Amino acid sequence: MPELPEVETTLRGIEPWIADQIITQLNVRQGSLRWPVTPGLAKIAQGQKVCALRRRAKYLIMQLERGSMLIHLGMSGSLRLVEPETEWRKHDHIEMQMSNGSVLRYHDPRRFGCWLWSGAEHSQLARLGPEPLSADFDGHRLYQLSRKRKMAVKPFIMDNNTVVGVGNIYASEALYRSGIRPDRAAGNIAEKRYMVLSGHIKEVLKAAIEQGGTTLRDFVNGNGEPGYFQQTLAVYGRGGQPCRHCGTLLKEIKLGQRSSVFCPNCQR
Repeated sequence: MPELPEVETTLRGIEPWIADQIITQLNVRQGSLRWPVTPGLAKIAQGQKVCALRRRAKYLIMQLERGSMLIHLGMSGSLRLVEPETEWRKHDHIEMQMSNGSVLRYHDPRRFGCWLWSGAEHSQLARLGPEPLSADFDGHRLYQLSRKRKMAVKPFIMDNNTVVGVGNIYASEALYRSGIRPDRAAGNIAEKRYMVLSGHIKEVLKAAIEQGGTTLRDFVNGNGEPGYFQQTLAVYGRGGQPCRHCGTLLKEIKLGQRSSVFCPNCQR
């Protein structure tokens, strides 16, 4: 699944080509996504200027003159800039043509994403926690929210009510760098350790954004290219392999239906 760094990389890749441009045509070939594409979206968007493009959690918000489109890449979606004459691929569902000649295609084999219109604030954003790279997120917040919580720390930091955009890959890597087992009860972790963890969450996400995200089977950035952060992954996807720090074989467990890999020696 494209996570926060992948979505941020996509935003930075497409923004120069669509910001301040007018949508000359929006073609919806397949509107049956996780949430059905807003009826009449093509007619609503056509002729409107893209005033701004921003990210909130894993959502892209395309601010137009009279409302905004909320875009989510789902499990396997991507936004790519293509040449106008490029043939549609099997899972290309939506195309946006701009006044400068740019063409943006939405590709989503599993159709778990969304393209939704709203004239005001999108309801999906109402209860989200703070952005992990903002000043509103720190170890003190994690410590306060975790009191008396018996759930494991990994799903705790992946909860969008706690902090947004910390997906499976980056949660695993931040916990490893912090020396915290992913299955440790959130309520049993001291504030000092949460301060360390929050710092590593920020570091891991920043590094991934700088390196273009993580190379996943289905993910490509706005130019149709994969990310490269996978080259530096310490634990994610490495179950049974030696720890890069101490050589102990990494252990793989299931937490909340997700695979979690950690070092039983380095993480306590």
